[in-house]
Amino acid sequence: MAGPSLTRHRRAARGRPSPDPSTASGRGLLLTLLRRRRRPLVMATAWSLVEAGPAWLSGLLIAQAIDQGFLTGSAGTGLAWLALLGLAMLGKAVATRLMFPHLAAVVEPLRDDLVRAVVTAAVTRAARTAEPPDAAAATRLTEQVDTLRNLVSALLRSSRALGIALIAALGGLLALSPLVAAMTAGPVLVALAVFARLLPVLMARQRELILADEALTARATPILTGLRDIAACGAGSQAYADVEPAVTAQAAAARALARAALGRRLVVALGAHVPLLGLLIVARPLIQDGRLSAGEVVGAVTYLATGLDPAMRALVGTVGGWGVALAVTARRIAETVTVPDVPVPPGGHLSPSGHELRAEQLSFAYAPQATPVVRDLDLTIREGEHLTLVGPSGIGKSTLSMLLTGLRRPTGGEIRLGGVPLASIAEREARTMMALVPQEAYVFSGTVRENLAYLVPDDAKNDAEDDARDDARDERLREAAERVGGGPLLERLGGLDAVIAEPSALSAGEKQLVALARTYAAPARLVVLDEATCHLDPAAEARAELAFAARPGTLVVIAHRISSARRARRIVLMDGTAVLTGSHDDLMVSSPLYADMVGRWQPEGST
Repeated sequence: MAGPSLTRHRRAARGRPSPDPSTASGRGLLLTLLRRRRRPLVMATAWSLVEAGPAWLSGLLIAQAIDQGFLTGSAGTGLAWLALLGLAMLGKAVATRLMFPHLAAVVEPLRDDLVRAVVTAAVTRAARTAEPPDAAAATRLTEQVDTLRNLVSALLRSSRALGIALIAALGGLLALSPLVAAMTAGPVLVALAVFARLLPVLMARQRELILADEALTARATPILTGLRDIAACGAGSQAYADVEPAVTAQAAAARALARAALGRRLVVALGAHVPLLGLLIVARPLIQDGRLSAGEVVGAVTYLATGLDPAMRALVGTVGGWGVALAVTARRIAETVTVPDVPVPPGGHLSPSGHELRAEQLSFAYAPQATPVVRDLDLTIREGEHLTLVGPSGIGKSTLSMLLTGLRRPTGGEIRLGGVPLASIAEREARTMMALVPQEAYVFSGTVRENLAYLVPDDAKNDAEDDARDDARDERLREAAERVGGGPLLERLGGLDAVIAEPSALSAGEKQLVALARTYAAPARLVVLDEATCHLDPAAEARAELAFAARPGTLVVIAHRISSARRARRIVLMDGTAVLTGSHDDLMVSSPLYADMVGRWQPEGST
């Protein structure tokens, strides 16, 4: 998913012996991304030089207006000099207007590249390692990536003006009065030395805050997603005790950063206020000695008040605030987009005989010391069978569905498809034979046809020269939509050629209809519906499930209504300690857990 440059960066990072790269990794990531946008960077810099005109000319023009104009009684001459300053300000406004499109051409693609990198790393790490899902990836994908994008934008906007304005102010001051420039240089150098000592402290505090934010997200996410179960079990106090230390640590990190940031005010006072105060104190004696004119004093004050002071404030605010946050955030993202170099097992080459699915002593745990979600499961799903999987929330039904379809690798036992170990089947063939429809349906921007034909093999969807085949494919897609109850939706959208520009405009139920039709049209002979109809009303759900039950192949439904269980030929009940199978009537007699679940489902029992 990531571009070539990002790929090279990740590969280079894999070779590092330490899992904690230096800050150079963050700089390397940013340089890799910015290097691909040299031209807009150069153009933005060029217009920034034009923007610096008033900062360079202001003190000189004001001094000329006073000494050669107003003090000599020639108001017209003074106004003429000020008019030149006005023209310089107008040129600055035009340059700013022309600079921003080039700045946008740098910043907006940067965010897209970072999102691709974070998502690619999170998905790859989850697929290739035994690590549990990275809950903190949501923080990086939203808060940190957006922070990095805003920081790069702010820094490019401000630092170009900061550096140019600081040089222009000091250069203009030197040209106006070398004496005042010498008086200013000492405090400025002291301020820069203090600032250099302060930066490592700010970076350490900023990193502590980012890690505390991630820790809080990782601790709070499971609790937020399980609020229903927490309330049902009366575990509110336990949940509070679990997340409270992370909240306290995050608040302490934020306070520590705020305390460290107070040192930035000292830098501004030393670098800007002390020179200005010193000039005002010695201005009268210097004028009386003839070493400075009144106009030069006003011009020097202009440089110090409107040039040096804002430049020093921008220095500590931009570099000491945004710059520190940028360096630390870039380092953290660079660390997390570095995917561990875990060898990927070679793809299989065997072909299954049929699509009977058999799990033997199947086990899975998210971590070596964690309690297994699935333990020593033996289960056979025969060809053509309609089976429903039920159990309490959080018992592991969705995990089992991913194991059965090969989207997660078991930590124990084996799964066979058509008599062949699932790991020994070529990935492409396995994905063609099996399909999993999750609860959160995915619809992408594109035509309705592209969405529905996504799982149809290439040889049946890319042969633009064979009109007959295209017509047959389109008829297959329309039939699939109609069978699962998506015909009215297809008509409302405008047919197969209609464009879904904003998938978010579709309701959750409409997205599920698109995903169901997509899977119905696919060649998969083993379909798992993981609460894939939960956003449909009972009648629409019944129509979709019955359509898949009548479709050739095997159907496994993870039920969220009692009606789904009653429609199945066989029910598999997961209760955490054992797996029971049987019909609805059998389980009502043999399993108190199932009877209790049916009782809680009963308001929908008439459906």
